[in-house]
Amino acid sequence: MELQRTIKYEADRVKGFGREIMSVPGCEQLESCIQCGTCSGVCPLSIYMDYSPRQIMAMTRSDFKKEVLSSYTIWLCASCYDCTVECPRKIRITDIMYELKQRAIREGYDPKGFATPALARSFYQMVHENGRVTESTLVVRMLLKSGLSNAIKTGLGMWRLGLNLIKTGRFSLKPETIRRKEELAKMMEIADQAEIDHLNGNGSPKAPAGSAHAPAKH
Repeated sequence: MELQRTIKYEADRVKGFGREIMSVPGCEQLESCIQCGTCSGVCPLSIYMDYSPRQIMAMTRSDFKKEVLSSYTIWLCASCYDCTVECPRKIRITDIMYELKQRAIREGYDPKGFATPALARSFYQMVHENGRVTESTLVVRMLLKSGLSNAIKTGLGMWRLGLNLIKTGRFSLKPETIRRKEELAKMMEIADQAEIDHLNGNGSPKAPAGSAHAPAKH
């Protein structure tokens, strides 16, 4: 049996990670967390998590980036907002979980073979490309990205449900899209650049020349 180290050392920290998270709008109050454990107590899925929500808040604030972003906890969050409603310090814990998910995907920390991050990646890609989500394509992409064995097992277990959804018109096989996708592409480009600028500490992104928000030349 291989022994695993469970004690965390100073060298395990990624200095500045907690500050980066707290600089994101909606995540600022993390600094005031008193570690009361209310978030863990009200979370309906905490018994399935590798780290409790309270631990995730403490580890994020203490710069344990790898442990936080590699955890299953952030992907098991059901976005029920119970923790946010009950937090005595008014910390928007669910919003912090969303930010951690985005970081995990962007930096490749999300657990492989786990369906939830695969679904998030596929959803984002489809919206980015088409402006709409085609459920049938989304499900297929999610299953394939979560591993072939898992795709076969899940597909066999849900084929009857899928067939009934197709019959009733609730599960379209025709790809859905929007008109003027070039405008969507421009908006997504600005949003992506804003995120890059924020991570690099460059402040507000510059609007493209000719746009309504571009600074006038004098």
